[in-house]
Amino acid sequence: MLFDIQGKRRRVVQATYLGLAILMGGGLVLFGIGGDVSGGLFDAFSERGGGGGNGNGIIEERVETSEERVKANPQDEAARKALARDYYSLAAALPVGEDGRIPEEGQDDLRKADANYRAYLALEPEQPDPSLALTALQIYDPNALNRPREAKEAAALRARVLNDTDSYLTLVEYATLAGDTRTADLAAQKAVDLAPKKQRKAIMAEAERAKAPAATGGASVPPATPTP
Repeated sequence: MLFDIQGKRRRVVQATYLGLAILMGGGLVLFGIGGDVSGGLFDAFSERGGGGGNGNGIIEERVETSEERVKANPQDEAARKALARDYYSLAAALPVGEDGRIPEEGQDDLRKADANYRAYLALEPEQPDPSLALTALQIYDPNALNRPREAKEAAALRARVLNDTDSYLTLVEYATLAGDTRTADLAAQKAVDLAPKKQRKAIMAEAERAKAPAATGGASVPPATPTP
């Protein structure tokens, strides 16, 4: 018989069969092989996280947790920031319409993102978060809530904190969309002043392009930092 093999060779054969048994058992657990029970560990992983219609599940769980924190402490800055970002992410995940806008079913999440951003600002943080102001630009963008004045204010906050050429060029765009030519002109000059001397002519030309009337009504928002 098989296990009558003696010595070292016997141990090798035993180990081989033991390994095969482990692999077969692992297949039953991981892939749901055999029996009528659907699933297995890989099915559990796919249900939890990634892809398909459950892609927003993690964000929705974070929203629930943050809402509980805000309910317990309305002055929780971190929770307000998280809610502004996550509600926007839920809205932005929806397929856009033919006009490029976030559809009606995402508007309620956009309004909740707006409410939490304003609640965060009302706490008067010592150092406002410029990355959250960037999220606010997306919330108020013409393809989202379409609130030019609020978008201009978010761009202005971001420019004050970062104090760099790029953020002031963004302010030029949003001030122009809001019809605030004075702020657009001042921001353009500030963008030029902050640029290296060799680049100032090019920056002035870029600022003038940003002040031109937008053909489609959408400003070019810099990419936001991904939510972890």
